Amino acid sequence: MSVQGQAFEQLFHDEQAVWLQWGAYEAAVLPAVGANLIAFRDKVNQYTFLREPSLEEMDGFRASPGVHGIPVLFPPNRYEDGTFTWNGRTYTFPVNEAATGNHLHGFLHTAAWSVVDFGTNKTESYVSLKIAIDETHPIYAYLPHRFSVRLRYSLNERGLLQHVSVHNEGTEAMPCLIGFHTTINAPFAPGSTADDYRFTLTTGKRWELSERMLPTGSYQPLLADEEAMKTTGISPFWASMDNHYTTEPQNGRNLMELTDTRTGVKLVYDIGTAYKQWMIWNNKATPGFFCPEPQLNLVNAPNVDLPAEQIGLVSLEAGGIWEETSRLYVK
Repeated sequence: MSVQGQAFEQLFHDEQAVWLQWGAYEAAVLPAVGANLIAFRDKVNQYTFLREPSLEEMDGFRASPGVHGIPVLFPPNRYEDGTFTWNGRTYTFPVNEAATGNHLHGFLHTAAWSVVDFGTNKTESYVSLKIAIDETHPIYAYLPHRFSVRLRYSLNERGLLQHVSVHNEGTEAMPCLIGFHTTINAPFAPGSTADDYRFTLTTGKRWELSERMLPTGSYQPLLADEEAMKTTGISPFWASMDNHYTTEPQNGRNLMELTDTRTGVKLVYDIGTAYKQWMIWNNKATPGFFCPEPQLNLVNAPNVDLPAEQIGLVSLEAGGIWEETSRLYVK
């Protein structure tokens, strides 16, 4: 057993959590609230990297856990009229965004997950979580497949590692539609302000969105500031963003880098190259936090008439496993 780290069950405010600690870092995950990784901190420097709810905000967070921590979106973002047909089967979800008439964000971020294991070894503190869907689970009514999603978070001196895998345990193929509504603080350092922050993102092309916030299938020309987002960096609050882009890995990596120019500290969010799309949302350019959201698939992908590979529309075969890793660390 390493003395550097520990893993234990303890409340996060009034919600049961599994806590991970290693050196200066600590993290907490909430099994009963979508396996949300609700905290990632550097205790020595008092950095708070993810937006966390206060005790007074916990009831609101539990009711709508989309803009704190790292919620799991399955399927991610919006689906036109709450329905799509894929592989000859029609899927129908509740329309839960009245303004657009769409379904938004899926079901896993509000569901209870089970803790498979947590502990500490010579190299890390870790927690493994799982949600299993079959005929007995309420989510099966919307996603009629036997499948499980597993999340493993581990913490060591190199930061936080996320491993996610989707396991098709049924007898026919299923659509694998997944993303994360990762909510990053800017500022994350005490004494800094939002004006001290610049970020870059490995975006490629910008998708045109309709008035219902659904891709038209066409691209839009990038503004000069969007080009800067890819290269020299720009404020996370340069404009109101609810924008959708293709990912375009640079130097073999797909990532967001957020720099505190006052301290020189850089937070890296390396999402892995399986994710084909970025959503980025900044709450109408309100300083405090923003969401660089990795998505495997295009918003509304099954309803868009474009090649599956281009839009990240993954067909997971019977018995198949899709997986990817992402990492949050400081340099």
